Amino acid sequence: MTKRILSAAAIVVAMFGVTACSTGGGDTASAADTIMIGSVHPLSGGLAGVGGLMNDGAKLAIEDINAAGGIESLDGALLELIDGDSQGSAETGQSEAQRLISAGAVALVGTYQSDVTQNVASVAERAKVPLVIDVAVDDKILSQGYQYSFRIQPDASSMGQSGANELVAMAAASDLTINTVSYIHIEGAFGGSVFEAFKAEAEGLGITVAKEVTYSGTNFSDATTQVADALTVNPDVIVVTGYFPDNLLVAQAVKAMSPDIKAVYGIASGAFDDSSFPTSAGEAASGILSANYHYSATSDRAADIRTRFEAKYGKAMETSAMLSYQAVEVIAAGLEEGASADPVELRDAISGLSLEDPLLAFKGPIEFDERGQNKNASVIVMQVQDGVIQQVYPIDFATADLVFPTGQ
Repeated sequence: MTKRILSAAAIVVAMFGVTACSTGGGDTASAADTIMIGSVHPLSGGLAGVGGLMNDGAKLAIEDINAAGGIESLDGALLELIDGDSQGSAETGQSEAQRLISAGAVALVGTYQSDVTQNVASVAERAKVPLVIDVAVDDKILSQGYQYSFRIQPDASSMGQSGANELVAMAAASDLTINTVSYIHIEGAFGGSVFEAFKAEAEGLGITVAKEVTYSGTNFSDATTQVADALTVNPDVIVVTGYFPDNLLVAQAVKAMSPDIKAVYGIASGAFDDSSFPTSAGEAASGILSANYHYSATSDRAADIRTRFEAKYGKAMETSAMLSYQAVEVIAAGLEEGASADPVELRDAISGLSLEDPLLAFKGPIEFDERGQNKNASVIVMQVQDGVIQQVYPIDFATADLVFPTGQ
């Protein structure tokens, strides 16, 4: 299919001034119709904080699109977000996805956790309703041959591989050599898949993964044991993958032990490039590196959205919430392009999109390959410097100079 190049910003601009004035028929929505999009995130439980932010990101996108006139090709039809709470459980996320589709959702966004997303993707496939994944890294989600799931962020393999390559490149740029690392990661599909991809790539680059330390995300209240275990092999770098609460504990444990290492380096860490992390961790955050997908700190459009988000909700718009906003934009662009709210036709339209001006820092438009993976998604490296998250590598996206070794 020949991809029609679309700009999300241009779509929104084009929508301004459009007056909803007619009604459609058949499977085509009209100005009299409201097109429902289902949102599945952890709105309660231990991940309710980030889940709530992501839901708010999706809501803001809906508001912006509606304020700009709705879906022009569907006579200005407006969008409505209906919420589902996964509670952090794969089974609950699955039942919530089913409920939202039964309520009339023509597409879904979600879900933050890989195991939850796997279940929701299977529901979407059976129902033939598009799922645009905002955050969920595991390769297995899109290795099932599904036709209705799409992912904007990089997958686990690319994050692990890129994480290894960026580590070697940053060391070389700093006249350092990294020989060994210890890797601390959360148990389960998320942590395991990123670790395996990193290990394979790193060992091909001459880095020995001397220690793998895992932990359960349940009732994890102190990382001292895990960090001490990781340090038994005297690694050059401690690599970390996990969610905010547990990675915060890892950073605090490293600070308390003051080991002789060159860096703490997160890959797909839910904490280390979160804007609240420097405040939460204090001195323990200083210098920590994080290879992750990230909102574009050099984009005026992203800056405008983040400013309005913070004014509306009183909280910083983290990258995960920006991805939820972007996921809704992808669905809106599919509705615009396909001129149909029929889920099957919407799926076909999304698969052929080329959406320019992405809100995340990667080169190229959002375009999905045959698996549904955004083929232009990539990671960049951030670093906590003077209490601020800075983009430091590669230099194309840098907002500050890299400091390496980091002083942990």
